[in-house]
Amino acid sequence: MRSDRMRWLVLIVGMLAMIAGSTSQYGLAYLIPAFRDEGLSLEQAGLLVACPTAGVMLTLIAWGAAADRWGERVVLSTGLGLAGLFLLAARWAPGTASLAVLLALSGAAGASVLASGRLILGWFARHERALAMGIRQSAQPMGLALAAATLPALASGGTGVPLLFLSALFLAAATAAFLLVRDPAPVPSAATAEKATGPASGVGAPYRTPVLWRVHAASALLVVPQFTITTFALVFLTDARGWSALAAGHLLAGAQVCGAFSRLAAGYWSDRTGSRLRPMRIIAVTTGAGMLVLAAAAAAGSSVAVPVLLFLGVVAVSSNGLSFTAVAEYAGSAWAGRALGIQTTGQNVMTAATPPVIAMAIGAVSFAPSFAVVAVFPLIAALLVPVAAEEGMAAGESEPAGTAPASGRH
Repeated sequence: MRSDRMRWLVLIVGMLAMIAGSTSQYGLAYLIPAFRDEGLSLEQAGLLVACPTAGVMLTLIAWGAAADRWGERVVLSTGLGLAGLFLLAARWAPGTASLAVLLALSGAAGASVLASGRLILGWFARHERALAMGIRQSAQPMGLALAAATLPALASGGTGVPLLFLSALFLAAATAAFLLVRDPAPVPSAATAEKATGPASGVGAPYRTPVLWRVHAASALLVVPQFTITTFALVFLTDARGWSALAAGHLLAGAQVCGAFSRLAAGYWSDRTGSRLRPMRIIAVTTGAGMLVLAAAAAAGSSVAVPVLLFLGVVAVSSNGLSFTAVAEYAGSAWAGRALGIQTTGQNVMTAATPPVIAMAIGAVSFAPSFAVVAVFPLIAALLVPVAAEEGMAAGESEPAGTAPASGRH
């Protein structure tokens, strides 16, 4: 009974932490009008919006290593608390430079959320783990929705109140992590099932085979179609299809909600089939094929492009929880923090690179050829997904190791 209660607490706290991190990291874009009303140029406002993401990318692996050493309770409560304090200080920043530094520091501290996930590995059995991770990852679009719904209204009198709101979110999540989370007992890696010498047997043990590197690479490549659709769907609908921005925005908001549910559906599918990587490969192939259809429809000026675009907006985001679950399981709790940090770093690099590169491509050759090129990335990802390693992962362990909390270092 205690184990069942703790699993739900872990999941709820994890979602709260992800919502706080997503609202802050991605939601600052909704404060651009308020920043400009305070006298900043569009370029300065854009720089401020990018600062939390820059901070995140610098500290992901370090936070993962800290989680491996001291557990996620310490890491989450410390990182989230610091992020909240930095945002609180940003409310009274005396200038643009100091505000940028504080926002970057808040991102660096808040990265503790994105490098986490070991709690899901320890408190959930393998047959329910992908759904749990999918629920946790669905908090990212929920954070975006929260930012869209609250920050513009809160910014009517300036950016001070929105920064205070974001700080309160982080501090509430930090308090919940400290009071409610307990680290589970260590979980062996799936690599141990393949070799008697598991991750604890030597430096870099789970990375001595290409399995994790291939999952990281495939996951990073799958970011390209996801953020191509997220970034340019509105532009495509207004410029190429003649929609109004308001109508297109409402339609795409519905697609985002469906995308959040698609992560849950992918997790349920994975748990029922006992596989992480086969569903991930199928989603990659489907995404690549869908991008090719979208390219053909865009080239022909066909109205079919609209439902295909919406389909991709749902499917392209669905594999995220599967890749995170596979990485955590293969690495085991001794290495999961670092492995998830590396995973998220690669995804964030591609997230940052995709919009400007695709924007240049669309400007040079229009939508259809650009969509066709983007289709190559998920198809390469499908080839990289190491499905042959699935049996080793499944054999690692089948029951949660979280029935007894860990007492300290692993």
